[in-house]
Amino acid sequence: MVVAVLGTGLMGAGMARSLLRAGLDVVVWNRSADKSRPLAEAGARVAEDPAAAVEGADVVVTMLFDADATAEVMAVALPSARRGATWVQCATVGLDGGERLARLAAGHGVGFVDAPVLGTRQPAEQGTLTVLAAAPPPLRARAEPVFAAIAARTVWAGERPGDGQRLKLVANAWVLSITAATAQSVALARGLGLDPATFLKSIAGGPVDSAYAQAKGHAMIDGDFTPSFGVDGAAKDSALIVAAMGASGTDDRLMRVLLDHYRAADDGEPADMAAVVRAFGG
Repeated sequence: MVVAVLGTGLMGAGMARSLLRAGLDVVVWNRSADKSRPLAEAGARVAEDPAAAVEGADVVVTMLFDADATAEVMAVALPSARRGATWVQCATVGLDGGERLARLAAGHGVGFVDAPVLGTRQPAEQGTLTVLAAAPPPLRARAEPVFAAIAARTVWAGERPGDGQRLKLVANAWVLSITAATAQSVALARGLGLDPATFLKSIAGGPVDSAYAQAKGHAMIDGDFTPSFGVDGAAKDSALIVAAMGASGTDDRLMRVLLDHYRAADDGEPADMAAVVRAFGG
């Protein structure tokens, strides 16, 4: 199987390496070529443009920032894709974005698998992501070798394009909430003159503990904001969740506050979502 990976940033590079370890023939492309060239040492073929990357590919995997970036790249790539190829779209693009990209695939005779992933850079590199997928049964088998390489498990959310996005927004609402809640407690502990590490110790191993809270909390305390899941992506996803809540009639007041905090924490420099602690004065 030949797999083209378009977008080799924080997540895409790790996914490409996992595909290579599984023995698949991998072609990579990235807008910033310096992010794709190191993958050649691992055995990937590096393409100079999206059209060249998808020529002859059985499966095209996209892991780009948002719906606009994905649509722009695929508008260039899809005319060169072979008819009957399968596009596995792994970015979080929201409800409207998912439908837009599905229409783009249909217009070029390419199968579309809505497959956002749950996880950060390390799971992507280890091949232990969770795929939240949606596609009709005939397309599922085509995507399975890719999912087997990049993920520890696949959760099928439904058959409609967009069902994967729906489940991803639900999951990310929880991830964004627990990260911000951790930041709030870390900042409050500092404000009250406590060592914030005692907060993490107090919940460790108990019913309210969370591995995610521990990981992000320690990063906040240490001031280590090396990107694993970017704060800019957290702000982008928060906005997508607010839009989905509006469309579904769900009260969005909490998510709007979180959106404000993630935006406030994004200073334009690369930083992990743990940097949201800045918005709480921590």
